[in-house]
Amino acid sequence: MRLLSHLLKRFVRNGRLTVLDHAGTRHVFGSGQDGPDVTIRFTDKAVEREIFLNPELKSAEAYMDGRLLVEHGGSIYDLLLLFSVNRTGLAAHPIQRSLRKAWKMLKRRHQANIVGVAADNARSHYDLPEAFYRLWLDKGMNYSCAYFSHPDEDLESAQINKLRHIAAKLKLEPGMTVAEIGSGWGSLAIYLAVHCGARVTAINVSTDQLATARRRVEEAGVADKVTFVEIDYRKLEGQFDRVVSVGMMEHVGVAHFEDYFGTVRKLLKPGGFAMIHAIGRMSPPGSTAPFIRKYIFPGGYVPALSEVFAATEQSGLWVDDCEIWRLHYYWTIKAWRERFLAVRDEVVAMQGERFARMWEFYLVAVELGFLHGSNMVYQLLVSSKRDDVPVIRDYIVDDERALAGREPAAERA
Repeated sequence: MRLLSHLLKRFVRNGRLTVLDHAGTRHVFGSGQDGPDVTIRFTDKAVEREIFLNPELKSAEAYMDGRLLVEHGGSIYDLLLLFSVNRTGLAAHPIQRSLRKAWKMLKRRHQANIVGVAADNARSHYDLPEAFYRLWLDKGMNYSCAYFSHPDEDLESAQINKLRHIAAKLKLEPGMTVAEIGSGWGSLAIYLAVHCGARVTAINVSTDQLATARRRVEEAGVADKVTFVEIDYRKLEGQFDRVVSVGMMEHVGVAHFEDYFGTVRKLLKPGGFAMIHAIGRMSPPGSTAPFIRKYIFPGGYVPALSEVFAATEQSGLWVDDCEIWRLHYYWTIKAWRERFLAVRDEVVAMQGERFARMWEFYLVAVELGFLHGSNMVYQLLVSSKRDDVPVIRDYIVDDERALAGREPAAERA
């Protein structure tokens, strides 16, 4: 425990961490003030050195493998909350500073999402069984940030709010054509077809998601208005009145941001515009945490806004509007985590205990990242000409109200 104790003494300032090592010896770190009181136990000696060398990855793996146990009725949420309220102390340790420097140097290699590789990376996450996601997502299968009118709003309503908000920003008229880059399970395409009368070409590289999305548009009665295509975004041809992309830019990779915005510009008809919704960070450029990179989103990266705007500049696009959602994803993921825990036994039966631990660690980590870290969500409206988007934002609220009035009451409930 000597090396790990050196790290934890510098790291744990708020709250208290009690570690029972493999021999049963107790080690206590922290003041016990301004944070949770957590006790963990290591089942073998090797885990101590592993966590010292790479705490963010190896603590996750040790939890997944049952080598790190949270004692006295605590949960992994308690442990990661303790980490979260002490996050600056971890980054200040010399070994951890060196690790972060190395990750930043390697991030272009980690995010080399060339055609083909990008598809494999996406499928590793999105081609999990549909039944797994249905256990804890909303009934519309929306796997991106919801839009809450207040923190206690139910997830179903908040996800409809998000679809309506995006549709309003797009200012669609019946018959307009829309290219959707990254279609998920089809909820946005269905909403735009049903409520706006748009004709949508939606692309995705996840075979399983596309199968579900195609079935859903048939059930919604808009198969004549929505076409799903399994293709990399860089391969899509044609021009459209609007382009929309939700939760896709995080998968592009820092070396491909200009490809992404260049594709958006290429796809727009004269006078058209695009709406981009993605996770960002308010801090300077960084790297992807090793656990997320290895197990959850290989090739993924959350960009700093400076990186986003640098790419729009190089692509010759006007950023006509930028909206920042600071807490909406925290509320979204909190709801996901609570729903996941309510069906955890079913997840274990379907995917196994190690997978359930991995997913629980992921949901907790990102939830706290949106509460205590630098993550947020941004929405951009971009266009080739400065006046392609209305110069006053009033139309968004007006169109949201009009759309809400057209939605069936059951859908809004």
